[in-house]
Amino acid sequence: HQTQQEELQQTNEELEERSQQLEEQNRRIEVKNEEIELARAALEEKAEQLALSSKYKSEFLANMSHELRTPLNSLLILAKLLGDNPDGNLTEKQIEFSKTIHQAGSDLLGLINDILDLSKVEAGRMDVNVDNVSIAAELASLERAFGAIAEEKGVAFELDFAVDAPATIETDSQRLQQVLRNLLSNAFKFTETGTVTLRVGLADPGLHYAGGILERAEHVIAFAVQDTGIGIPADKLRLIFEAFQQADGTTSRRFGGTGLGLSISREIARLLGGEIRVESTLGEGSAFTLYLPARFVHATAARDPARLPELAADAGVGVTLPPAPTNGGEPEPDGVLEAVLRLPSEVEDDRESIDEGDRVVLIVEDDPGFARTELAIARERGFKGLVALRGDTGLALAREFRPDAIVLDLSLPGLDGWVVLDRLKRHPATRHIPVHIVSGTDEGQPALLAGAAAFIQKPASLEELESVFRGIETFIERAVRRLLVVDDDEAQRQSIIELVGGDGDVEVVAVGSSEAALAALDDAPAFDCMVLDLKLPKMTGFDLLEKVKGDERFRHLPVIVYTGTDLTRREETKLKRYAETIVVKDARSPERLLDETSLFLHRVESKLPEEKRRMLEQLHNADSVFVGKKVLVVDDDVRNVFALTSMLEANGMEVIFAENGRDGIDCLTRNPDVDLVLMDVMMPELDGYETTTAIRKLPEFEKLPVIALTAKAMKGDRERSIALGASDYITKPVDTDQLLSLLRVWLYR
Repeated sequence: HQTQQEELQQTNEELEERSQQLEEQNRRIEVKNEEIELARAALEEKAEQLALSSKYKSEFLANMSHELRTPLNSLLILAKLLGDNPDGNLTEKQIEFSKTIHQAGSDLLGLINDILDLSKVEAGRMDVNVDNVSIAAELASLERAFGAIAEEKGVAFELDFAVDAPATIETDSQRLQQVLRNLLSNAFKFTETGTVTLRVGLADPGLHYAGGILERAEHVIAFAVQDTGIGIPADKLRLIFEAFQQADGTTSRRFGGTGLGLSISREIARLLGGEIRVESTLGEGSAFTLYLPARFVHATAARDPARLPELAADAGVGVTLPPAPTNGGEPEPDGVLEAVLRLPSEVEDDRESIDEGDRVVLIVEDDPGFARTELAIARERGFKGLVALRGDTGLALAREFRPDAIVLDLSLPGLDGWVVLDRLKRHPATRHIPVHIVSGTDEGQPALLAGAAAFIQKPASLEELESVFRGIETFIERAVRRLLVVDDDEAQRQSIIELVGGDGDVEVVAVGSSEAALAALDDAPAFDCMVLDLKLPKMTGFDLLEKVKGDERFRHLPVIVYTGTDLTRREETKLKRYAETIVVKDARSPERLLDETSLFLHRVESKLPEEKRRMLEQLHNADSVFVGKKVLVVDDDVRNVFALTSMLEANGMEVIFAENGRDGIDCLTRNPDVDLVLMDVMMPELDGYETTTAIRKLPEFEKLPVIALTAKAMKGDRERSIALGASDYITKPVDTDQLLSLLRVWLYR
């Protein structure tokens, strides 16, 4: 019995010892787990810091690239002027120096453009405009572009379009061209003799890809660029896709280039849901193959760079209230105008010597050197010139002198160029003046949609600037504008002719089919604007619009879609890529059509018959647009709500408000007669983006105008807002004139 007790005691002691060992082991495992967790957290933090620093770097590069364009612009133009030696007073050596400066500047511009492209795509800023792209048309364009280069180098250029390849691919035509041009450019650069071949066909179904989009794609199309050039060593194949790298340091000196092309091409390929592969043999040549899905899938998951934190709104109230609006919502400018006109100008212009009958051009540009260059070109062509280095000065000069044309930069102190353009196009005395944009931004399409006559991106060459003034000259000399009307309804065509034509300053050509429209467009002289109905026999209005805008000659032709068709959101988005404006046929549509055609034909409102002037006055009268309209303001800042409410009520609108997203949705369902929503983006619980997405899921509010309001915005936020369902976008502190302009546009519909 005692022995049993001793054995039990011994067993208990052993169990206790094991238990202690297990506890010790568990403690050690816990410590290890904590260490692993700390290491993982540290790695995550490091990864976040790296992603954020990469994002900041890309943002910095993109902003710097834009900033560098303005001084570079003056350098290139002045060097070109010196090199041309118009006065014949320079020596051969001096001409050579100026040409060297121009060449160095052009090389620098190429580098800036490459950096801008790379930083854009790395920062997630590069736009993708997806469409059904004809592969044959893309190949024909590349053949035209590289045929002369091949001939000059004595290298054969062959195109091979496989019979099994589809006729079209769903992708971004511009980005596809950019990648293929980069690959072909490299192939020709490094090939002294032999052949460069571009092959297009379906990819081998047995291939495996790095990206999930290609792995899941039903069909993958391969674009292969093959050359018989110098080739790349096997150990350098990965390196060539890194920024600023080439296979060999000496290659850079012999062949030129920065080594950014392939890096950009790889990033764009990822953006399009594809990838690039390379095979090469040193001394024999290389083959670069771009693989793309036949149907586009957004590659957001593949590359989603860390977003910068949203910048907080100013502590003050986000809305600045102007004096009570007069003249259709425009603050009375006289006092401001006089004060601004008294400001001394850094550039000596012709304002003191302008006489009746002089042809006058107003130049609104914040870089004095570039403004002087533009002024010199204007004077050479027989114009008197006015120069404004600030936006507010430009607006004042436009109203005082009523110039024949305006050359406008968009990045201006005093008053932003966009606001200047908007106010010029809203004022009856200035809306007919053609505005030519010469700017460092790459926002040509929005500028043309806002009523600009033309857009040139800085740095602009001397030839481009001269073409601007040639265009102005031609426009002034041509007294009659030409309008093309495309509508299959004879009665509708006749009513548009009566509405727009018949006053001696507009010639209207009206046709009933797409085929007749294309024939009319091919005939000279050119048209200044087109009014298009979507319901057409044979080729629809959508197809005609696509065809017209795909033709380089008509890319900038303003198109007004005039339709009775109830458009889906998808159709409306598609149309907005090509059409300047959409007018839905209803009770107010004749006034709107007259207004839009007058804007794009640059008609002088005061010279219209009284009946038509009255139609436009009624349309632009703030009361008729705003009175009785119900607006929902969703904002958690009571000061913003108060300021916005005061401004909206002063214009005759009824305002209801909600302080967060959930309340906003409840408020909307209780008030289905709301005409428009102003949505703050930064809110607790449900932010503005989520709220807008939720509103769009309710069928009755699918088309309700929602305007996003946010603090100082990151570039790309506008696109994000619209992608998530917002109709438009405006930044705080809100410029009331700009907001009223937006409200007019969306409440007209």
